Amino acid sequence: MNHTKLMRALRMPFAVLAAALPLAVIAAPPDEIKSLMEAGKPAEAYALGKQSPDSLGDPAFDFYFGVAAIETGHSGEGVLALERYILQFPDNVSARLQLARGYFALNEDARAREEFEALRKLDPPPAVVSTIDRYLDAVRLRETRYTTSTGLYIEAGIGHDSNVNSGVASSNVTLQNLGPVVVGPGGLKISDTFTTIGAGGYISHPIRPGIALFANAIGELKNNIKDANAQYDLGSYAIGGGVSVLREKNLFRFGLNDGLITIGTARYRSSLGGSFEWQHQLDEIQSFSLGAQYARLEYTGTNAARDADFTGVTAGYRRLFPHAWQPTVTVALNAGQEKTLDATRNDLGRRLYGGRAGVNFTPGAKWGVSAGASFQNSNYSGADAILGVTREDRYAALDAAVSYLFSRNVSFRAEAMLAKNRSNVELYAFPRETIALKVRYEFK
Repeated sequence: MNHTKLMRALRMPFAVLAAALPLAVIAAPPDEIKSLMEAGKPAEAYALGKQSPDSLGDPAFDFYFGVAAIETGHSGEGVLALERYILQFPDNVSARLQLARGYFALNEDARAREEFEALRKLDPPPAVVSTIDRYLDAVRLRETRYTTSTGLYIEAGIGHDSNVNSGVASSNVTLQNLGPVVVGPGGLKISDTFTTIGAGGYISHPIRPGIALFANAIGELKNNIKDANAQYDLGSYAIGGGVSVLREKNLFRFGLNDGLITIGTARYRSSLGGSFEWQHQLDEIQSFSLGAQYARLEYTGTNAARDADFTGVTAGYRRLFPHAWQPTVTVALNAGQEKTLDATRNDLGRRLYGGRAGVNFTPGAKWGVSAGASFQNSNYSGADAILGVTREDRYAALDAAVSYLFSRNVSFRAEAMLAKNRSNVELYAFPRETIALKVRYEFK
C-alpha cells in the first residue's frame, strides 16, 4: 500500500496540538521553533532545531523539534525526541498522538496501534478522536501484509447531469463531405437529475511475509429520473484479483481484471485482461509508480465492430507536503492503443495519451478536499468511410470534491465535474457538467 496515500488526510493543524500542551511548557518554549511551527513552516523549524543539538533533552525543545521532524519526514529523530518528552509528561495527549504518528511513519504498526488505542481511552477532544480513528484504519489496511483483512462499503447519492447522452450542444453542425446537417433530438444533449447506488469491497490474505493474495469488486448504477432517459442509465462493474509482493520500499502487484459497462438495461461493453504495477517509495513523503495493462474489449449489437485489444502504460508521482493541511499532489501520465479485431475497421481503433494532476488536502480533522484536471487525446487509426476524415478527439475535465467524516463509518461527499470533448468531427464534440451529493457507509 502506498505510504503517502495512507498518510493523506490523517493530520491536524499544529495550533490544535500546541493547545493541548501543559501551560508550564507553553510559557517558555524555544520561541523561534515554536513560532515557525505555528506559521506552518516545519522544514525551517527542523533546520533550526538541528543547529541547536545542546537543547536536546529540554522538554519544550524536544516537543517542538519532535513534531517538526515528523512533519518533514525525519520520523526517527522525531520519535526519539518525543519519547524523551513523554518520559516527563506521560499524560500529554498531544505529544503521545505525535509519537504514535511517528511510529506509524516508521512502519512500527504494533506500537502505533497500541499508542493510538491507549489515547482513545483517554477521552480526547473530538478532533483528536477523528484523527486517531483514521490512523487506526490506516494501520488496519497496512496489516494486510501479515493478517487477512477485508473491507466493504455501500454508497448512495443524487445529482444532476447536463448531458446524460453525450449529445452535441447545437442541432446545426457541419460535417466533412456532407456540409451542414441537422442533428435529431436524440443526438442533442439532454439534461436530467439522477440517482446512484454503489458498493465495493476487498479481501487480502497473506500467504507468506510480504506476499499476499487479493480480490476486489466494485459496482455503481446511475439511474436517470425521467423515464424517457432510462435508455441512458449507466452501470459500471468490475472484479479483480491477483498477488502483491512487498520488498522493502517496492510494492509489485499482478492482477486479472474483468469489467462490464451497461447502458439502459443492456450490456454495452465487457473487458477481460491483466495488469502489472510497481510502486516505489522514494522516502516518507514521495513515491512513484509504473504500470502496464492489457484487455480484450468486446461490444454488443451494432457496436461489435469496435471489438479491440487494448494495451496501455501508466506512470505516476505522488508527494506529500509538510503543511498544516497536509496537501498531497499527484501527477499521472498514460498512453495506450485500441487495435480493432476487424482489420477493415481501423477507423474505430485509436491511439490515446493523456494525464492527470490533482491535489488533496485536509483543512480540518473531519474534512477532506480534492481537485484535479484531466486530459485525454484520441487519434483514430483510419479515415471514416463516409466523411473521408480521420477523427481526432481532445477531452479535458476539471473536477472537485469535498468530503465530511460524520462518524467512523459514515461520510458525506459533494462532487462536481466540468468537461468538454473537442473533435475535428463536430458530431462527437460535446460539453458536460455534473454535480452530486453522496453518502457512504463503511463496515469497520
